Amino acid sequence: MFMGLGGGEKCHVCEKRVYFAELVRSFDNVYHKACFRCGICDKRLNTGENLSREDQAYCKNCYQKNFGPHGFRGGVTGGLMGIRLTKSQSTLRRVKKDKIEVLSQTPLPPKLEDSFEETEKAEKVHRSSFLDLGDTTEERAEKTKQIVDLNNLYKYNFLDALEYVKANFPNNRCAKYMTKELFLSYDVANQDILYKCAITGIENPDSGLGCYAMTPADYETFSNFFDPLIRDYHNASAHAQHVTDWDISDVGDNGVLDVADLGLDELSMRVRVGRNLEQYNLPGNMDIEERIDFEKTMLKAFDKLIENEEYGGQVYSLTPDFGDGEENPNLISDEEYGELVDAHIMFKNMDDDPYLKSAGIAGDWPYGRGCYVSADKQFIIWFGEEDQLRIMCMKKGTKLNEVFDRLRDGLDMVESIEGIKFATSTKYGYVTSCPSNLGTGMRASVHIKLPNLTSDGTDTRAKQVAKPLGLSVRGTGGEHTPVGADGTVDISPSARLFIREKDIIKALYDGIQLLMEEENKV
Repeated sequence: MFMGLGGGEKCHVCEKRVYFAELVRSFDNVYHKACFRCGICDKRLNTGENLSREDQAYCKNCYQKNFGPHGFRGGVTGGLMGIRLTKSQSTLRRVKKDKIEVLSQTPLPPKLEDSFEETEKAEKVHRSSFLDLGDTTEERAEKTKQIVDLNNLYKYNFLDALEYVKANFPNNRCAKYMTKELFLSYDVANQDILYKCAITGIENPDSGLGCYAMTPADYETFSNFFDPLIRDYHNASAHAQHVTDWDISDVGDNGVLDVADLGLDELSMRVRVGRNLEQYNLPGNMDIEERIDFEKTMLKAFDKLIENEEYGGQVYSLTPDFGDGEENPNLISDEEYGELVDAHIMFKNMDDDPYLKSAGIAGDWPYGRGCYVSADKQFIIWFGEEDQLRIMCMKKGTKLNEVFDRLRDGLDMVESIEGIKFATSTKYGYVTSCPSNLGTGMRASVHIKLPNLTSDGTDTRAKQVAKPLGLSVRGTGGEHTPVGADGTVDISPSARLFIREKDIIKALYDGIQLLMEEENKV
């Protein structure tokens, strides 16, 4: 039954009403955020990472110490029979049938409806299944069989839904290039990973891509799936291979790209790249311990930047603690976080993004999330977003090469730290979670006034002019935001993959020149 926003359910701990804004739901219980704590150490818990026993919530560490050596989400062991429930499975997530029906305007076929019902039945069994030290061999075997059956049921539920999405959403590339035969051609362990790569495209069938890599090796391991999808999205030939080249000495006037030469005043300029470290899983496959370990690894790089007088700055972290009683020295308050978001310095709550949530990328929020900000606030590194790192440089000025050069120098400094090496692919360049950002992982943009091309209050005409130039146009607040009142828009080269970094910055400069010519014609 639908509950109104006024608070129709009672907290499992304090038994007071829970209002929508403070509601946390775990297993079959509802909690206030402040009441959702481990029953042993009293640590604040996050949904998806807590364990439950006899209707009491526990943190992972306390559950393992007190109820078994391998307990994970209902006591299921990861080592007993080589089974490790993936995060998407451990949160008992299934395809969102209501969303699929609404988007396709087509009822689910009986076969798929039945598979949802079977999954719900199996989940109820899973909730009551615990592998305990006191279990007999027969009990342990039966409970393990239940989880194996649920694991398989998720996969077949997924495959049934895949065929439905394939038939009803022709623009979904995940469904286009994934087939039942391809999926089943992999062994069980790789099926688990591929399932996680593709589930977001099935749960969100209106996706244009619909998939994310879970490890740096996935683009090679699952090349039969990813490669045709990538080349379709990037409009690339079958044999194209990415080349990295930052040397702009032969671009513009000996490496200087000054829009003042085009008759323009200073612009708001920004260049960012996505990066991931080769020794870690990509964000969709990281657990809470790995996210914390990654953040602590990056602190060495941030310390080096802070010590450098050209950067200085500060680290702002959302991670509540580093585990085992270790405090986070960079932890900020909710109020500080809100201020950073409003100032466009920090990213928003990823848990609100259904695509990232389905892919597991938003998991464990807010652990392993935060940012480094230089003293002049012109060099920022996000950590724990869609990619492990989003590294960006911005400033107001006329010389595009200044932000480009500073970003390159910052990247070199970060990667010079022992233990920090960016993940790369010989075929696709820098590895990113989303196939759309592979290659350079770069987005170079400027804010520019086009009052004539946006005189109707929209960016429609500007997009028509910009697209043949290889440029994307959007509002100053990002994608799907309106044009500025004075006609200001954000423009950037569209290409990321199979293009050199030097060519992106040149394409931006050339695109500004051609776009202004069209603006002046109007």
